[in-house]
Amino acid sequence: MKECYESMKLLLGKIKYDEFKWKLCGDLKAVTLLLGKQLGYTKYCCFPCECDSRDKKNHYVNKLWPKRTSLKNVVSPPLVLPEKIYLPSSHIKLCVMKNFVKGMDKTGRGFEYVRNQFPNVSDAKIKEGIFIGPKIRELMQDT
Repeated sequence: MKECYESMKLLLGKIKYDEFKWKLCGDLKAVTLLLGKQLGYTKYCCFPCECDSRDKKNHYVNKLWPKRTSLKNVVSPPLVLPEKIYLPSSHIKLCVMKNFVKGMDKTGRGFEYVRNQFPNVSDAKIKEGIFIGPKIRELMQDT
């Protein structure tokens, strides 16, 4: 089955989602499809808030983004309500780690420590906060 809006609609119909209104959790592609949003559109990728991923100047300065009142870049009617969607814990961990590293002083001891922990990861990836799950777990378990 192809991962697309029509497939999601068919799948939700088969499991009688309208009858039960379960809370759902999925990867960001699945959440985007369920909300009827355009795939690959990264300007307003966070569905709970108005965080603008292209606003590099204020992205790590602005700590409180306003709660989203309406969805942006919707191309189809949403299949589920945004309140019925849980963000996957892996996504939350990745965002927290990325925000933590991007907010660090790049000349400080803390950033140097992170750089030394991952000698095989390029400086560019570390500066942008690009990590994978095993790397995050490794850093979190370090006392």
